[in-house]
Amino acid sequence: MPDLLGLPADHPLVSAWNDRAFGSFLLGGAVGGVLFGMLSDKIGRSRTMIVTILCYSLFTCVTALAQAPWQMVVLRFFVAMGVGGEWAVASAMVAEVMPARSRAVMSSIFHASSVLGTLLAAAAGAFVVGNPALGENAWRWGFAIGAAPALLTLWVRWKLREPEQWVAARRKAVSGEGPQTGRLVELFVPPQLRNTLVGVTLSSIGLVTFWGGHIYGKNALLRHAQQQALRAEGVAPDADKAARQAAFEKHRAEIKRAEMLSMVLNTIGGGLGLVLFGTISNRIGRRAAFTLYHLVAYAMMMLMFQVLIPMQASALVLAITLPVFGFFTLGMHAGYAVYFPELYPTRLRGTGAGFCFNMGRLATAAAFFGFGAHPVTDERKAILLAPLYLLGAGIIWLGRETRGAELPE
Repeated sequence: MPDLLGLPADHPLVSAWNDRAFGSFLLGGAVGGVLFGMLSDKIGRSRTMIVTILCYSLFTCVTALAQAPWQMVVLRFFVAMGVGGEWAVASAMVAEVMPARSRAVMSSIFHASSVLGTLLAAAAGAFVVGNPALGENAWRWGFAIGAAPALLTLWVRWKLREPEQWVAARRKAVSGEGPQTGRLVELFVPPQLRNTLVGVTLSSIGLVTFWGGHIYGKNALLRHAQQQALRAEGVAPDADKAARQAAFEKHRAEIKRAEMLSMVLNTIGGGLGLVLFGTISNRIGRRAAFTLYHLVAYAMMMLMFQVLIPMQASALVLAITLPVFGFFTLGMHAGYAVYFPELYPTRLRGTGAGFCFNMGRLATAAAFFGFGAHPVTDERKAILLAPLYLLGAGIIWLGRETRGAELPE
């Protein structure tokens, strides 16, 4: 965005356009999740999977050609449509092709693969976007390589077959022997209404607290390193901004390493939490697992942002706490891939799972721009949002328990 605007990265106009691009991405994910989820119920999982992969990979590549900020905003919308749609399709497909005993574990692993995507994006940022040899167009090369996933469509077309459950449901719908597939309106009437309300509430809580809390885990060691820099330069914490920035600049390498270490520890813990959600929910039940994750996430959020960071805890204490923080604040997201497809019959599985998960993106956008109108620090934002975890711990008990149950037909 700075290159498109010809302005420094810290310019207010750059920040404003970045916010628009982020909002566009959230909205695109919501639209794509619903539309492609419905499409997967109508034309099949593997066919729709191909469309979603092409959508996000090709529009990511085209972003490299953007010449104006508004073009970037529009393209981010279409990229997100593919991303949101792929989650809806893949979550339904994993649930349908896996045997009941391993369904939850494999669904958790599927969702945890998003961490791998994050790490690959970070690698692209470090070795492509951050490569001085590529000059001012390095960011364009970073987007251009986004076309690579399009090659996956060849494998999907060759290897993936439609789940038998979907084939049977679609055959009945076409012959008139059964209800139509992918009808969005069915999500809002009994008996699906309760499933939809519980699902949307859970995902809204998880995504709002992710963007308004979990990602600020990187602040833990970052703040500690900044405090150390100020101390080393003899600058008071309440000194003017120029003096503090000068101290930070002298210790830029140490501060950046601390921020990256925070992100790595937070991500490692989050990845483990995602992978293990299925196993835990198989042992104690889906609802109990959600409650456990939400309650501990609340405790960890308050500990991190109301105690450890304000009290300037040592780097060792923060480093030990971060993986546990990430485990619970991110790990619950795997539950959406486990639980949502189990709530809906085959004819609505893609539609229902996609709607529930991706409507959470709209809640995130509302919260994001709401805080933008009333700016607060990252730590304060996390503290204000933390009580949502308590709501999540209770709301799940309005949903039905699906552990050990066959997928509804």
